[in-house]
Amino acid sequence: MEIPLRIGFDAKRLFNNFTGLGNYSRTLVKNLATYYPENQYFLFTPRLKKNQETHPFFEYANVKVVQPKTRFSSYWRSYSIKKNLSQESVGIYHGLSHEIPINLDKRKIKSVVTIHDLIFKQYPNQFRPIDRLLYDTKFRHACEHADAIVAISEHTKKDIIQFYNIDAQKISVIYQTCHDRFKRPMEDAELDALAQEFRLPNEFMLYVGSIIPRKNLGGIIDAMQLLPPDLRIPLVVIGNGKQYKKEILEKIAQANMEHLVLFPNIQFNQLPALYQLAKLFLFPSIYEGFGIPIIEAQYAQTPVITSNVSALPEAGGNGAHYIDPFSPESIAIGIQKILTDNDYAAHLVENASEHVEKFDSHLLSTQLIELYRSIV
Repeated sequence: MEIPLRIGFDAKRLFNNFTGLGNYSRTLVKNLATYYPENQYFLFTPRLKKNQETHPFFEYANVKVVQPKTRFSSYWRSYSIKKNLSQESVGIYHGLSHEIPINLDKRKIKSVVTIHDLIFKQYPNQFRPIDRLLYDTKFRHACEHADAIVAISEHTKKDIIQFYNIDAQKISVIYQTCHDRFKRPMEDAELDALAQEFRLPNEFMLYVGSIIPRKNLGGIIDAMQLLPPDLRIPLVVIGNGKQYKKEILEKIAQANMEHLVLFPNIQFNQLPALYQLAKLFLFPSIYEGFGIPIIEAQYAQTPVITSNVSALPEAGGNGAHYIDPFSPESIAIGIQKILTDNDYAAHLVENASEHVEKFDSHLLSTQLIELYRSIV
């Protein structure tokens, strides 16, 4: 019989971030606590928000939340947290977003770090110099000093090796999955209620993601203008943005497309219904460490259009239509193909149903537990 593990997590984003990194953290810990209840899990966070997404972590019998008794949260996460880890007899510490404490090995505590992407290395001009320096210092330290590295895609693994000269044997590719709510087919009444609440059109395309240049919402707007009028169905956009969103709104106004691009204020728990209502899902990003919205759409059995670059082909597998994100013509051709060829759309959905099996929650949790045990 294997000895139960005592695993600590950097839970700052689990309790305070409600997009990508936070979703990754919550899903990972929830699945471990569910499928491997014999272990004890410790969530270390300098502050927390209690809401629908974080509430379950206060209910698990095998999960304990630990907060510092200091106002200097950044110092605590990098240095003095080690005292708390020792007090809780933590054997493994997992930094879920690119960093681990300094000199953790001196406490005889094993460490794992998840690296999601190295976008700041690939596109340095999109980051302030001070931010690039901070990220590079933290990421490099974590990669060099962790006992094991989790890369969320093969593409990210290659980037880690390229930029930090890390031995490939130290890096395990363990994919992420999405929240279980995206995996449940919804009743017609639920779908109808959401459609009526937000006055959604009968047919629409869907975009989910931050409204920033790298995500390439502008490429979709340009592509829509190239479509025949009868195929120019509305686009529903879910995501937040600042300056780039202003640029997008100006582009939409100049093209007289205000009636075709909608920005409903959907909550996270309403997203599954939106995916299932959509005619197709668009994710023409220029660069991603993985691309979890693709998986969410595939579980919803909605045809996916995404880019043929970075890790996106890993996320989409053979269940997506691939385009050149730098070519609005390529995006438009993809939209037209799915909207006019029902057999092709059905073929993508069928392939996607098989592809998402590799993102099964139990399977990925087992891979992670095996990694933990390999370093203890």
